[in-house]
Amino acid sequence: MTKTTWVEALPELLTALGQTAWMTLGAFLVTLVLGLGLGVWLRLAAPDGLRRNAVVHQSLGALVNLTRSLPFLILMIVLIPFTRLVAGTAYGPTAAIVPLAVGAIPFYARVVESALREVPVGRIEAAQSMGSTTAQIVRKVLLPEALPGLVSGATLTLVTLIGYSTMAGAIGGGGVGDFAIRYGYQRFNTPVLLSAVLVLVVVVQLVQMLGDGIVRAIARGR
Repeated sequence: MTKTTWVEALPELLTALGQTAWMTLGAFLVTLVLGLGLGVWLRLAAPDGLRRNAVVHQSLGALVNLTRSLPFLILMIVLIPFTRLVAGTAYGPTAAIVPLAVGAIPFYARVVESALREVPVGRIEAAQSMGSTTAQIVRKVLLPEALPGLVSGATLTLVTLIGYSTMAGAIGGGGVGDFAIRYGYQRFNTPVLLSAVLVLVVVVQLVQMLGDGIVRAIARGR
């Protein structure tokens, strides 16, 4: 049987790339919202935080560490019932958003917590001395001061999600990972497999360059 060339496989590759973009960006938006909230909560409840609460901090920390310790492929399998409940199906790019987000939220939450920890204590104390509430300090001091770290962490998270999305293809999530397995690996078609790898490398490089550019723009604006 004649092997499919990478040119002949290009329409399928473009379709797969669109599926990867859909699942990755969908999970990324969910991760930004929930991961930011969880990271702020972890920082506020820390022993040196504005709302110290050892029980909350230790409980959230244990949950985050547990989720992060699971290999992503195992996490996807464990979450199949939950994914089916949320998305109505356990297969396809839309369903893959659920495990992708669940896997990335704890990661970004730790990034947020670390970035907020780097905010100078003096700025927080100055805001407190002026009578600012905790919510005001978070909105006007912590988040703006930590913005470069938050954007850098978001870029790293998006790159990680792109990598996770290729594993989602292994269990029916679609995307470039699924394309590489079906058209490249299973058919022993190295050129097609390498074309999928090249596309992912280019996408990751573009994402990283964009993220780094935003961080530099923020730094110049200060």
